[in-house]
Amino acid sequence: MTDLLHLAQHTIETHGLLDAGDGVVVGVSGGPDSLCLLHLLLRLQPAYRLTLHVAHLHHGARGPAADADAEFVAALAAAWHLPVTVERHDVPALACQHKLTFEEAARRVRYAFLAQVAVRVGASRIAVGHNADDQAETVLMHILRGSGLAGLRGMRPLTPLAEYRFLTPLTTETSLSPRADLDLIRPLLDIPRSEIESYCAAQGLEPRFDRSNLDTTYFRNRLRHDLLPLLQSYNPNIHTRLCHTAAVVAADYELLILLYDQAWSDTMIEEQKTAIRFDLDRWRALPVAAQRATLRRAIRRLRQDLRDVDFVHIEDGRHVALTGETGAQAILPRGLVLTVGYEQLTISDTAVVVPPLPADEPLLWNSAPLVVATPGVTLLPDSDWVLQADRVSGWNLPRITDNADPWIAYLDADACTAPFILRSRQPGDRFRPQGMGGHTVKLSAFMTNVKIPHAWRDHIPLLVAHSESGSDILWVCGHRVSETAAVTPDTERVMRMRFVRQPHASAVSSHN
Repeated sequence: MTDLLHLAQHTIETHGLLDAGDGVVVGVSGGPDSLCLLHLLLRLQPAYRLTLHVAHLHHGARGPAADADAEFVAALAAAWHLPVTVERHDVPALACQHKLTFEEAARRVRYAFLAQVAVRVGASRIAVGHNADDQAETVLMHILRGSGLAGLRGMRPLTPLAEYRFLTPLTTETSLSPRADLDLIRPLLDIPRSEIESYCAAQGLEPRFDRSNLDTTYFRNRLRHDLLPLLQSYNPNIHTRLCHTAAVVAADYELLILLYDQAWSDTMIEEQKTAIRFDLDRWRALPVAAQRATLRRAIRRLRQDLRDVDFVHIEDGRHVALTGETGAQAILPRGLVLTVGYEQLTISDTAVVVPPLPADEPLLWNSAPLVVATPGVTLLPDSDWVLQADRVSGWNLPRITDNADPWIAYLDADACTAPFILRSRQPGDRFRPQGMGGHTVKLSAFMTNVKIPHAWRDHIPLLVAHSESGSDILWVCGHRVSETAAVTPDTERVMRMRFVRQPHASAVSSHN
């Protein structure tokens, strides 16, 4: 028979699972895995000067059998002179309350319970009895669910408990404040279940038998009893191959994490409790794998109890982030939304992320057209801005060309036919931007190209000249004049349009 004590100690030393003088809470269900684990740690106690504490959770299911398990663990701890904590939680009720499967609810309650015991007794380690067969099942389960590399790592021999995002207790009976150095360890992770059962028999240990492990309505049990035996007919070493896959991926993932951390640092510009924002251009320049990783990490930071993020959600979000115009959104899990901004990409739990309207720009607050006095002064309703129109004498083209004020436009007076109006955009608007050789574009496309946030577009003033054949946008105010109205060397008369703020105007209101 394999020397399990040697194998377990090798795993402990290889992965640094224990330090001399550690306090260890041992999760003991009463089954062969946890009974073997406790027995091995008791044998190693003198060498590592361990302080052991047994913890058993009654899940509130399986009736008298679960009661007998709890009594068995309490009696065993007493016989081995070890302190023990036994608690009972109504996991079926909690699963129903929180709309979780029994398996998931049991996992959350169990780990929260173990962490709470560790905090109370001052332990730095929590030991659980997962074995190599459990590892193979976990990797296969993640493959079937479409996991990324993080899931294909399977379980790790040592995991800082802070990485378990689902540790928030499902019950308010106790509060959880685990220490930063609290680790979950799995000393039996390299040992097959068959060898553990042989060890228990050789040592005279009589573990409890949980008949629910035969219930194939549970997903993991179906893998164990139905799928893995089938796969063994194709590859008798399937368990070993799956465990090797986990080990290889785990090592590769450590390197990738360094790259993902750098991508996060380079692109993330703000992290709040309800929103995380990235620099849009930098995020779009990331490799595909880093784009996926940053989105996945943002989702998990905002929804810490969310275990699995579907590949489809990540890809939908990534597509919108790469190709969407300002204001485009993608729905993410658990009430989160991805929003493309002017210069930022936001993951948030708010339904709409709208950049605030600028307080220092002339904007239109209703869709009613406004007749422009030419020459003269036109007041913008509900605003302290006016539009001044006047003829320019003694003008020269270089000075007009060098105009840097976006709220002043010089127009060829003879190319513009009055009357002029100011209005907001309308469906079907097209524009002939100066500098595009007379080509027309959709106004919406132009606004996207000059990065006007989607939420602002209905408020941007458009200077329009009406004629019998329709209307011509002469100036997208603050952004570009039309090729039709642009001043050229052949221009004879120039009209200046200038927005001016009147600080003491009476008609002032806030729209932000």
